[in-house]
Amino acid sequence: MSVARGTAGGVSRGGDDGRMPRSLALIVISAGCILALSMGVRQSLGLYLTPVSEAIGTGREAYALSLGLMNLMWGLFAPLAGVLADKRGPMAVGLAGGALYAVGVVWLAFSGSELELAGAGILIGIGLSGAGFTVILGAVGRAAPERFRASALALASLGSSLGQFVALPYAHGLTDAAGWWWSLVILGITSALMVPLALGLMGAAKSGDPIVSRQTLGEAVREAFSTPGFWLLNAGFFVCGFHLAFISVHLPAYAADRGLEPWVATAALTAVGLGNIFGTYGFAKLGTVIQKKDALALLYTIRAFIFLGFLLLPLSPTLVITMSFLLGLTWLGTVPLTSGLVAHMFGPVYLSTLFGLVFMGHQVGGFLGSWLAGRIFDMVGSYDPVWWLSVGLGLISALLHILIRERPVERLRAATAIA
Repeated sequence: MSVARGTAGGVSRGGDDGRMPRSLALIVISAGCILALSMGVRQSLGLYLTPVSEAIGTGREAYALSLGLMNLMWGLFAPLAGVLADKRGPMAVGLAGGALYAVGVVWLAFSGSELELAGAGILIGIGLSGAGFTVILGAVGRAAPERFRASALALASLGSSLGQFVALPYAHGLTDAAGWWWSLVILGITSALMVPLALGLMGAAKSGDPIVSRQTLGEAVREAFSTPGFWLLNAGFFVCGFHLAFISVHLPAYAADRGLEPWVATAALTAVGLGNIFGTYGFAKLGTVIQKKDALALLYTIRAFIFLGFLLLPLSPTLVITMSFLLGLTWLGTVPLTSGLVAHMFGPVYLSTLFGLVFMGHQVGGFLGSWLAGRIFDMVGSYDPVWWLSVGLGLISALLHILIRERPVERLRAATAIA
C-alpha cells in the first residue's frame, strides 16, 4: 500500500502522485486489525454451540438466543456508538467497545445458566457496537478524502475477512489443545488487544472531505429518513444480517446433523473466511466500476442460489467446503458497498451515525437469523424451512437494491456545484 505524508492533526487529501496519506494509512491499518479481532472472534462463537449447550444442559435455543441477543444489542447500540464517535471521536468509543467485548467473551466461558448466557451475549453485543463496523468503518470513511474512500473502506474491511480466516482454526486448535472452556477464555484475552489498537484511530476525528457540512446531527438523520433509498438499504441489510447469523451459528450443527465430522464445520467456516478475503475486496472494487446498488443486487442473488445448493444438493465434505468458499465470496462484500453507498448519498460527516442506523436493521436480522433458526429446529427438527426462507429473502433483497437511486442528496449536489 503506497502512502504519502499526512498533515498534522488530521488526514491530508493525498499527494499528486495518488498515494494514500500516511496518516490515513495508519488509521486503515488500526481499523483493519480491530475488525480482524472483533469479527474473527465473533465468527468463531458458533463453534461452541454444541459444547456449551451440553455443558449447561439446555437445547440449542439458549445458546442461539445468547448470540441472537449479541446481534440485537450490537444493532440497537450501534446508532448511539455512532453518535458518540461522530461527536467525540472514534478512539474513545473503540477503547470502551474493545474492553466490553473482551469481558463478554470471558463471561461466556463462565456462564452456567441461560440467564448468564444471555448476559454474556448482551455484553459482547454492546462491545461490538463500539469495536465493530459502525464506528471503525465510520472512522475510516470520515477520515478518507473522496478519492481514497473506496480503497480505504475496502482495505479496512479486508481486515475483518482475514480475522475470520485466522480466528476459526485458532479457536478450533485451542479447543483441541485445552478444551472449549479454556479456548473461550483465551479468545477473550486475545480480544483485549483491540484496546491498544484503538489508539491508532486518534487521527480519525476530523473529516478528510474538503466540503464541510453545516448540518446538525438531527438534520442529517431527518434528511436520511426522508430519503426512500435509505429505507431500501435498511431492508436489504436486514437480510444480510439474517443470512450471516444463521450460517455463523447454525452451519456447524447443520453439518453434524447431515452426518459430517466436526472438522468439516470448522473447515467450512474457514473456507467462508478465505472466500471472504477475496470477496470483500473484489465487491468493493466492483462498486467502483458499476453502481454500488447493482453490485449489492448481484451479491444477494448469488448468495440466494448458494443457499439453494446447501438445501438441495447431497452434502459431502468437499461440497460443503466448496459451497462455503463460494458463500464467503459474498460474505462481507456488503459492508464496504453499503457503508460506501451511505457516504456517497449523505456525505462522510455523520457516517458513523447513519451507517449505525442502517446497521441496526442488519442486526435485527441477525437476531432473527440466530434465534429463529434455533427455534424452528427445536420445533420441527430440521433447518430446511430456514434455508428456504434465506433463499427468498436473498432474492427480495436483490430487488430492493435495484430500486435504490444511487446519487448524492440535493444538499451535497448543490455544495459540490458551488465548490
